[in-house]
Amino acid sequence: MALHKLLVDDFYDATYKLIAIHCRLEDYRLAYLLNQSLNLKLERNPNDLDFNYTSSSYSIYEWNNSSDYITWNLIANVCKKEEESLYSTGTLFSNENRTLKTYNLIPELKQVDYFVKISNEIQNVNEKLIIDKLQTIPQIITSYQIDLDTIKSKEHLIF
Repeated sequence: MALHKLLVDDFYDATYKLIAIHCRLEDYRLAYLLNQSLNLKLERNPNDLDFNYTSSSYSIYEWNNSSDYITWNLIANVCKKEEESLYSTGTLFSNENRTLKTYNLIPELKQVDYFVKISNEIQNVNEKLIIDKLQTIPQIITSYQIDLDTIKSKEHLIF
């Protein structure tokens, strides 16, 4: 009897490019600067990218360029959330401490602040030209292309 094994990775073909951005700006300011320099029309998505298992949400901006069949996304990689810290209940004084916890969309790339995801169906996008334009923005520290084969949590980028 023959044994057939199906791998889930075989069914999903990544047709997008991913660019990492290191920048300390707020997400709306970075979206404005990207719109200015790359001639985009990024708009805030009404629903954030939510993950229930970590109770974190990430802002997402999107522009669907229907004439070129390209979808642009700006995704935050960092979610900072204030939570109650654990303390002993048998103490004389009750002090409620709150701690600031940081969650990342892609845990392997904790230093990255934002991702630009470029989904293209027909034509190739010149990543080198886009990265060169991003480097001209003074508020962006650095930007570079990410090899999708090195990311273990690619499923977080499927939305």
